[in-house]
Amino acid sequence: HAQAFARLIGEQGRLIAFDADEENLRFAREHLREVPAKVELFHTNFREGFLKSLPPIDILFADLGLSSPHIDDPSRGFSFRHDGPLDLRFDRSQGEDAAQWIARAPVEEIADALWKYGEIRSSRRVAAVIKEKLPRTTGDLCQCIEAVLGFHARSLFPQVFQAIRIAINDELGALEVLLTKGPEVLSPCGRMGIVSFHSLEDRMVKQKFRALSSSPKDPLTGAPVRPATFELLTKRPLVPSPQECESNPRSRSAKFRAIRRKILV
Repeated sequence: HAQAFARLIGEQGRLIAFDADEENLRFAREHLREVPAKVELFHTNFREGFLKSLPPIDILFADLGLSSPHIDDPSRGFSFRHDGPLDLRFDRSQGEDAAQWIARAPVEEIADALWKYGEIRSSRRVAAVIKEKLPRTTGDLCQCIEAVLGFHARSLFPQVFQAIRIAINDELGALEVLLTKGPEVLSPCGRMGIVSFHSLEDRMVKQKFRALSSSPKDPLTGAPVRPATFELLTKRPLVPSPQECESNPRSRSAKFRAIRRKILV
């Protein structure tokens, strides 16, 4: 994505990129060496990035969640398909890893995360076993889930890993900051687009973008008070084509939504 945007804006353009994962930034630096645009990369979550003094932005793009290197590297602990340390942090330079969070968090906090972020119906039972066993590896965590759910456990591995990952990285909290601060820094006609990969993220993006593109109404009469500040560019989310899903199966759940700031006279 960064390469495509850098080529789009050309040598007069400025690309400012944030990533919480230092390894992703190293990969980006390598692949952005030859692009014409001026490139600035920051090792930080975009939540902290918006605290910096930024110029008005013409295009704001966010690609949420995991990347393929996260899933393919067993040492990161993101995948239940590989045994490795139970880490799950995007930024390994700070914060608790998943094993430390499990050891510290009350069982109620773990259960709430499993329910809210993974929609696990047996969240209390699963959380109790996780808290009792204190898993240190991804394989340990899978065994905890199997101890409660038996035959059905494997189908729920993705939701459990997702829930713990969202909790320790505060992903939805960071997204809320992005949805609040992002529109504020757009230039006139500036566009903001977000690619999400699960229903919790997509629901937040959809609701915020619809609210921004709706005219505020008088609470008594229901009449519009003023025109909407933003235009919704995607009445329905853009999703991968069948051809893309076939060539890149991990794109199957992706949804893209976008808005544009209007020029109000």
